[in-house]
Amino acid sequence: MVNASIEIAPSLASWTTHLERVSADGVALRACRLALARETPTLAWSAVQPELLATIILLGELGVGEEAQAACLLHALAAADPSFDAAVLAQFPPDVRVLVEGQQAAERVWALYAAHGSVGGSEGLRRLLLAIIRDVRVVFILLAVQLVRMRAAIRAPESEQRALARLCADIHAPLANRLGIWQIKWELEDLAFRFLQPDTYRRIANLLDERRGDRESWIAGAKARLGDALRSAGIEAEIGGRPKHIYSIWRKMQRKGAEFSELYDVRALRLLVADVAACYAALGVVHTLWPYIPGEFDDYIANPKGNHYQSLHTAVVGPDGKTLEVQIRSHDMHRHAELGVAAHWRYKEGGGADASFERKIAWMRQLLDARDAPDDDAALLAGFRTEVVEDRVYLLTPKGQVIDLPRGATVLDFAYAIHTDVGHRCRGAKVNGRIVPLGFQPASGDRIEILTGKVIEPKRDWLSPQHGFLTTHRAREKVRTWFKRVDLAQNLAAGRALLERELKRLALQPPGLDGLPERFHLKTHDELLESLALGDVSTGQLARALHELSAPPAPSTPAPAPHPAHRAPADSGAIVIEGIGNLLNQLARCCQPLPGDAIAGYITRGRGVSVHRADCTQLAKLRERDASRVIAVEWGRRREASYEVDIVVKGYDRKWLHKDVTNAIAAANAHVIAVDARVDERRGTVEMNYALKVSGFDQLSGLLSQLLAVPNVIEARRIA
Repeated sequence: MVNASIEIAPSLASWTTHLERVSADGVALRACRLALARETPTLAWSAVQPELLATIILLGELGVGEEAQAACLLHALAAADPSFDAAVLAQFPPDVRVLVEGQQAAERVWALYAAHGSVGGSEGLRRLLLAIIRDVRVVFILLAVQLVRMRAAIRAPESEQRALARLCADIHAPLANRLGIWQIKWELEDLAFRFLQPDTYRRIANLLDERRGDRESWIAGAKARLGDALRSAGIEAEIGGRPKHIYSIWRKMQRKGAEFSELYDVRALRLLVADVAACYAALGVVHTLWPYIPGEFDDYIANPKGNHYQSLHTAVVGPDGKTLEVQIRSHDMHRHAELGVAAHWRYKEGGGADASFERKIAWMRQLLDARDAPDDDAALLAGFRTEVVEDRVYLLTPKGQVIDLPRGATVLDFAYAIHTDVGHRCRGAKVNGRIVPLGFQPASGDRIEILTGKVIEPKRDWLSPQHGFLTTHRAREKVRTWFKRVDLAQNLAAGRALLERELKRLALQPPGLDGLPERFHLKTHDELLESLALGDVSTGQLARALHELSAPPAPSTPAPAPHPAHRAPADSGAIVIEGIGNLLNQLARCCQPLPGDAIAGYITRGRGVSVHRADCTQLAKLRERDASRVIAVEWGRRREASYEVDIVVKGYDRKWLHKDVTNAIAAANAHVIAVDARVDERRGTVEMNYALKVSGFDQLSGLLSQLLAVPNVIEARRIA
């Protein structure tokens, strides 16, 4: 337990005077002076100073540093003073600002808990809290604040005591346990237990008090006797008592269904020896000295726990026939356990954890351990500032339940994580009250509301990785399973519709499709259509295959005779021109060909070769006027960085629709050249025409799919 008897400074002014005597002009002193300067008759600190000063002093005892003390004071000042803004906070170093922001972020978790209690899952709230904290020292501040409040609550009304105790038991005590902040953990647990179950607490406390003097003298005698036996055997060991706390005793009574008198480890010793061999040698001495109790021996050295904890545990019948628990481990094992790799938290809390969350806990506890003897303060602070990249996101339902998903998951993945039917009926989503596309990737702490329809009707586009609607395997399998239940005829019809839609929206002329199935290692056209319907073949893969099959036809009129047959090197440019060489060329604005389109060239006067789509109506007119100027061209292997293309987006008009469409275009890395929008107020519809630059058909296909996912959009296609 942290020393709670330290004299608390009577006021902020006296604490400031103390800092002026013991330190230079540090950030803690600057924060105190700022707080005093902003104190007014309407902004008095008398109500919060005792607990605030106690928290600041407690943080000093924990050795967290004056940045944490300053941040604790500034956060309290910001909460009490409405005029406190970012400009005031900007006067302090970035480390302090991050600590203040971490406390402000934690307020969201406290608000969620106040609104929903533990209904949404205390474990989820603990994970959310750690996910949004960027500096581990924020955890120290939060735990220190809670411990001071719990100490002060001894004089508070019972209802306030119970509310604080429930929050502490659900959030703070488990976090302190996981992070290995043992000094705070035991006191938080005991105080919470005292407020939540006062009768049981008093009963166990009385049993301990009745025997405290006898127990301590008995432990001293057992230590002396065991020390003599170990020295006689030539074993060097450190022997210490292992205090048992009231809450821990009660937990063991509940777990084993035993009474207080039946517990073997109310009296306990811990032996620290040099190495593994000494551990077993010391165990032999213990069992020779006192008889062991069958069934109470555990060898966690030969069989470490799943969290790599190693130690020997045994219970013996000690002097006067009283039971004694003895733990034996090496100094290295003890440091390993105290570091937290063997944090006991699965054993203590009775739950599991995923590997990524354990990695973050291990990282945080290493930082906590490093503060005991830092060789380099600068390196330690750099470690504190390091942000662990969490590979999970923790998202909130409207009722405050926390759902964790892999980083990069979409709101549609979130819908399927709630329930399969919610995913199947999903028609849209709101993130923090704002409508977003189904492919939107939320961040930890976002509150998501899924908008559902009455009919179960998942979309086949959801299965395409290119469209980015679903990123989790579990959600995709749920959609695939639904479509597999549909009969073959429906799947064939759906696949055919997807093929025709892709040709239409990309403005492609349907080529011969006989060789298309074999490009996907399929035998028949029907197998291809079914694979399209089930998402085994994506529309992006289909688009690439169609482009490869689209061979540019030779023009009906041969190239001019005077030019000898010649082909420019395939890598000399984006367009390869027969008979001319590396001639200046440009893409025609009338039809805007893209790589993969069948194309032909037209020799202009002074502007080189104008490249058209082979089916361009303007090219047909030019051919009628002078067919000798139409030449054969083809796409080379090296392509230009981008190509211009026109698309049309139609939908039902609403606020922010144009912004959402533009955001979807930007998210696809397409560049907007021009835009023209027209609203039909009578019908309530809008038509938006965009001139874009894209890298090719793959990017265009994905972009059109993303645009169709924007709420209220009913059509998105390329303009032929």
